Amino acid sequence: MAQKLIYLATLERLDTWVKYRSSLCNDCQATCCTMPAEVKLPDLVRMGVVDPFEAEHDAPKNIAKRLEKAGVIEHFNFKQSIFTLARMANGDCRYLDNETRRCTIYELRPNTCRNHPKIGPRPGYCAYRSKP
Repeated sequence: MAQKLIYLATLERLDTWVKYRSSLCNDCQATCCTMPAEVKLPDLVRMGVVDPFEAEHDAPKNIAKRLEKAGVIEHFNFKQSIFTLARMANGDCRYLDNETRRCTIYELRPNTCRNHPKIGPRPGYCAYRSKP
């Protein structure tokens, strides 16, 4: 009987990452969803946390203050107008379902997530960790 290989990649060690293929997502622990996710204003509009009118008429700094207070973001880079999504105490993205390890806003997810792992610390590779 063939044994299932166990993969335990770590975010910090890029040499432990595996060549990405979409089928890996089916039984992964969603390690990528523990990385800081940097997003832009259009992402926040698509996600439904910023109103299109607000995005057009309010300063990003004011939007960032509101979102930080609401627990949606944890950081705002004023120079580049990049928001970093908040994570839960265990490091998971706040939009990751703890039970299924799937994104709760998959259809609305930000571009950073849509483009992973094409872009990122090691393009074409992911920090795949198989579910126990």
